[in-house]
Amino acid sequence: MKKLVILGAGESGAGAAILAKKKGFDVFVSDRGTIKEKYKKVLSNNEIRWEEGTHSEEEILEADEVVKSPGIPDEAPLVAKLRQKDIPVISEIEFAARYTDAKMICITGSNGKTTTTHLVYFMLKNGGLNVGIAGNVGKSLALQVAEEKFDHYVVELSSFQLDGMIDFKADIAILLNITPDHLDRYGNSLERYRDSKFRITRNQTSEDAFIYWEDDPVIAEGLKKHKIEAQKYSFGINRKTATADWQGARVESNNLIINIKEALTMSIHDLALQGKHNLFNSMAAGVAGRILDLRKEVVRDSLTHFENVEHRLEYVTKVHGIKFINDSKATNINSTWYALESIEEKVIWIAGGVDKGNDYTELYELVGEKVKALICLGKDNKKLHKAFEGRIDTIVDVQSAEDAVKAAYELGYDGDTVLLSPACASFDLFDNYEDRGRKFKSAVKRL
Repeated sequence: MKKLVILGAGESGAGAAILAKKKGFDVFVSDRGTIKEKYKKVLSNNEIRWEEGTHSEEEILEADEVVKSPGIPDEAPLVAKLRQKDIPVISEIEFAARYTDAKMICITGSNGKTTTTHLVYFMLKNGGLNVGIAGNVGKSLALQVAEEKFDHYVVELSSFQLDGMIDFKADIAILLNITPDHLDRYGNSLERYRDSKFRITRNQTSEDAFIYWEDDPVIAEGLKKHKIEAQKYSFGINRKTATADWQGARVESNNLIINIKEALTMSIHDLALQGKHNLFNSMAAGVAGRILDLRKEVVRDSLTHFENVEHRLEYVTKVHGIKFINDSKATNINSTWYALESIEEKVIWIAGGVDKGNDYTELYELVGEKVKALICLGKDNKKLHKAFEGRIDTIVDVQSAEDAVKAAYELGYDGDTVLLSPACASFDLFDNYEDRGRKFKSAVKRL
């Protein structure tokens, strides 16, 4: 019996453990942190051995193979020891894909992954396909492979998950954009981060599809370096004309044109998701839908009626004329740039958390135009102060969502928008970005 060790007992780790148990592995789960009660119960109910608060190296180094949580860096000492012993270290996605022949529609990029993943899933459901949603959203892919029988999966993939990809193949790969993010995991090298994102094309053949944003300069550089075997489909707004062999999505006279087989045309004003960044998300999703032979009516209806996901430019409510927007999923500069760009009113901006090497100069122009006050929500706000003192008249420090909402409300007037768009990770004060967003929404509703 082969021994499979799983490092990390979150959603992906617990799912991988259940699948491995069903496939006859001797399974051991090890988490150096504290395992949530719901995952302890799942593991125990399935008679899977686990430990928390430590890594028992002697047992872990006896593994035939290891499934690693994407949150554990490749440079971690334990991972290095595993590699020294030639013990394969893979991702949960890689492991799960061995046990399904479902088509994989995979989405990556620095921004817009979650929205596009949900939009593609919504579209495929509308088209009557038997489809699951996995990756960084919903139940883990491994758990669904163990307990469900889907013909298609729409999978959101981070660069960390892609790093653990060896034999996995995306039937349709979508690369939305590449901007500096998580560079601390890539030696502060944008090129290394870009190469990680391009792993989504790994193992693709001419029978597969690669959808990408043609106006992104970092993607353009990557295309020069990486040989893409898949059929290419591009989307963008700068393409003025379409050559005879071009396939993808473009904008012409405020119309979205998806040119796959028969052209689909619709007004960009009819899209459910508004704003430039959401236009790109809709383009990518529409192209994927048409590649899968969904009827034009299904694609058009889906793009018109989709509702955005929680924590991504999510309208919460209006209190005494002050609008509250939850964009807690904006954990990098580029996401916050898009959020500020999409708002027309004066903004009271709530930002801060665990900085990931942010360059706030990219926000100076938009902040100067739109932001009247900054609420710094974090344990260490020195970098935000240094970046924006003298650029924003009012800067307030808080350490809870409740205090952030109260401070923003006191500073706001009828017609203002309070925007939680942190541009930082959440782990200093919150469990994750969902916890941050939900506490923000709860505080707003108590006003």
